[in-house]
Amino acid sequence: MSREDYEIVIGLEVHAELSTKTKIFCSCPTEFGGEPNTHTCPVCMAMPGALPVLNEKVVEYAVKAGLATNCEIEKNSKNDRKNYFYPDLPKSYQISQFDMPLCKNGYVEIEDEKGEKKKIGITRIHIEEDAGKLNHNEFGGGSLVDLNRAGVPLIETVSEPDIRSSKEAENYLRKLKSIYEYIEVSDCKMQEGSFRTDVNVSVRKKGASEFGTRTEMKNMSSFRSIVRAIEYEADRQIDVIEEGGKIEQETLRWDDVSGKTFSMRDKEDAQDYRYFPDPDLVAIKLSDEYIENIKNNLPELPESRKTRYMSELGLSEKDSNLLTASKHLSNMFEKASKICGNHKLVANWLLSDISRILNEKEIEADQIPFTAEQLAKMVTLIEKGTISSAIAKKVVEELFENPKDPEEIIKEKGWIQISDEGAIKEVVQKIIEANPQSVADFKAGKDKAVGFLVGQAMKETKGKANPQMLNKMFIEELKK
Repeated sequence: MSREDYEIVIGLEVHAELSTKTKIFCSCPTEFGGEPNTHTCPVCMAMPGALPVLNEKVVEYAVKAGLATNCEIEKNSKNDRKNYFYPDLPKSYQISQFDMPLCKNGYVEIEDEKGEKKKIGITRIHIEEDAGKLNHNEFGGGSLVDLNRAGVPLIETVSEPDIRSSKEAENYLRKLKSIYEYIEVSDCKMQEGSFRTDVNVSVRKKGASEFGTRTEMKNMSSFRSIVRAIEYEADRQIDVIEEGGKIEQETLRWDDVSGKTFSMRDKEDAQDYRYFPDPDLVAIKLSDEYIENIKNNLPELPESRKTRYMSELGLSEKDSNLLTASKHLSNMFEKASKICGNHKLVANWLLSDISRILNEKEIEADQIPFTAEQLAKMVTLIEKGTISSAIAKKVVEELFENPKDPEEIIKEKGWIQISDEGAIKEVVQKIIEANPQSVADFKAGKDKAVGFLVGQAMKETKGKANPQMLNKMFIEELKK
């Protein structure tokens, strides 16, 4: 049997660090970085007698996330102890939520591989604390623990096993990341580990009603790696089944260099964690008024912004989708458009050259090094005819490497567009003399010959000549 005879079943558990100023059970700061163990106190270091106090903002952000993903909000909730040994969590248990999560039964709408709408169910969103971090191999082969991250608040979003391909998984994760950015509950900086995913994969023969045995790949924080890992693991499981073997339920490690998964340990079930209500924390009780107030104050979500771009700005559905997929990209679009007044040209540059460079560098929109003001300035220079589109492409490349005023860049590089009629006429005559065949082609009715001549003139001037003036002048000269 081939892979086409099997169906991949994927479930995703996304851990998003919340953007609160302090940790979930103490007043230590949550900002990324800092010297090891400087963002700590007796509570997050689990000193004897230190008691946790729940950060109310964590509950608010979790409810916000639930409402934005169409969840039911649980008015009566609680915190539970998850008894599992984390070497970088000093309590030797994690405070999480078990049977009464704050949010449940939601969904996120994505596009499947055919471009059709599909709802991915969300089983639950619950709050919990993050663990610390072990620093390996830097101290003579040993390990040291940094507890700055221990106690940073998380929401864990658990999907239903509704995802059927690596592309659907990527679309779901990008949509969820986008929603959390828009409602400002998490900065979702994958490079800092504040948006990471546990990937559960199983396969079954098409038409089967029962799920296959799943494996789990932990703490993945790159869309590209997640897609590769799903593809590899699905193929591996199919090969095992086809050879008469049995899939073991286990936790795997994805190695990005070799492009393979490796076994870490047997996968635990809920009973292995021995959950019980945390006796040091009071129950969480939410009023209808509290939930309604959060709902009424939700900011504009990606779908709403997408609709606005289509109806008010006349952008296509495809362009609107791409722009609103990232709040950072969308915000840059709105800000730059407002400054220069040309939203279509701003959108074109964001979705073409800028997005291409982001993909090449494998970075997210929040890592664009230049500002909306600088992008708007570049667009204005194009509109004024100071630079051509060809030069603007070079300016964009330069902005990624050396972000500063585009006007300074073009002056330093000598990239100002030639719009002087005399200078352009000189170039036109030189190119006409050097290309008699193209002149003959034009006179024989082949209009495309003008495009070739304009291209030659742009090469001659290293992209500096005004292409509109070139086109007009070539036609005038050729018709004489």
